Amino acid sequence: MTRIIAGFAGSLTLAVPRSGTRPTSDRVREAIFSALEARDAVAGGAVLDLYAGSGALGLEAASRGAAEVVLVEKAKPAADVCRRNADAVTRVARGHRPRIRVAMRSVASYLESATGPFDLVFIDPPYDLGEGALAHDLELLAPLLAPDAIVVVERSSRSPEPRWPEGIAPERRRDYGETTLWWAAAQPDRPSQPE
Repeated sequence: MTRIIAGFAGSLTLAVPRSGTRPTSDRVREAIFSALEARDAVAGGAVLDLYAGSGALGLEAASRGAAEVVLVEKAKPAADVCRRNADAVTRVARGHRPRIRVAMRSVASYLESATGPFDLVFIDPPYDLGEGALAHDLELLAPLLAPDAIVVVERSSRSPEPRWPEGIAPERRRDYGETTLWWAAAQPDRPSQPE
């Protein structure tokens, strides 16, 4: 069972696609959001959840105060689940309602036409997604990041470190059994100082 852990939608049960997805465990989501809230990285932010599956990561951010969330999922059954879950989260919102949108497109297609900027990005692709495809996604993402953006990539603990493009700098790795989280931050080009 997948549920929202905290925030205005805390304990709300989320639907999960019947197949083709691997929901992030409550334990890993709790670790992610504890670290993000310690950095004040969720409230008021624009959040992008790539390979969204059920939308649990993006919707957790919405429950905890993100202003805008985009769930990107190309599989129609999973995108339909994202929409139902987003509607459920929106229904229980009090006062300020986050803007939640579902984009039923491939990640690369979405990133090629997105405008950003995004403050927080979750990338939780299928474990069998090739390293080259992930590197391409990260390259497309880099120009869409806000200057202080955080990127969290979830991979199998057997996967190598992602190939980070210019504009995204790795920060740390955290392992949770079979799951590894790679944390990175936007590294905007610094203008050269006049001489």
